[in-house]
Amino acid sequence: MIRVHSYESLGTYDGPGIRLVVFLQGCNFRCLYCANPDTIDSRGESKETRPEDILKMAVNEKPFFGKKGGITFSGGEPTFQAKALIPLFEMLKDADIHICVDTNGGIWNNDVEKLFSLTDLVLLDVKEFNDTRHKALTSRSNVQTLKTAAWLEENGKPFWLRYVLVPGYSAFDSDIKSLGNHFKHYSMIERVEILPYHTLGVHKYEAMQMDYKLKDVRLNTQEELDATRALFEKYFRCVYVN
Repeated sequence: MIRVHSYESLGTYDGPGIRLVVFLQGCNFRCLYCANPDTIDSRGESKETRPEDILKMAVNEKPFFGKKGGITFSGGEPTFQAKALIPLFEMLKDADIHICVDTNGGIWNNDVEKLFSLTDLVLLDVKEFNDTRHKALTSRSNVQTLKTAAWLEENGKPFWLRYVLVPGYSAFDSDIKSLGNHFKHYSMIERVEILPYHTLGVHKYEAMQMDYKLKDVRLNTQEELDATRALFEKYFRCVYVN
């Protein structure tokens, strides 16, 4: 059984084309800006769901996917439930449905490796390149995330690099330059997405009686987003502000 938090039909922000987005329960990171804090706990208010039920939803929506669309697994952190997802991914492959996994890349085991081998496109969230700042932002190291990126490159697995620009936490030119130099020769990076910092999930913290740690952090200015995009474009093609 797979613990599903929620679904989004006809999604357009989590991978190419029109997609069915499945938000899964459980996450190993504790990102200060998490927009889905209700998905962090391994159980939460999720529903145990049979893989066949998710497959049926995807098959029913397949006519809307077109040539580029498909299904995206987000969260939470999908690899948190890698073992349970493998049979579903195998069924989705048999149904010729394009699979995306939106991941922080911070979990690695044989099940995760198998899951990524069945995945068509990985959306890899690199929260920060500087490990000290990464720990301050997520309470976890980025070492495994970078190892996951290396595995994707070595195994010819296409991925998108995603970077949330948080003033005072990840909006540092020096760290972005280090990230650029680290990844600039990767051939499997198809797209780089700069995700502006937002506070759309703050109401969830209030409802859950949790303290939102970044309440004093301002939103990005357009000038900052433009400058960051220009900086990324020194290292990568296909840079977008999402």
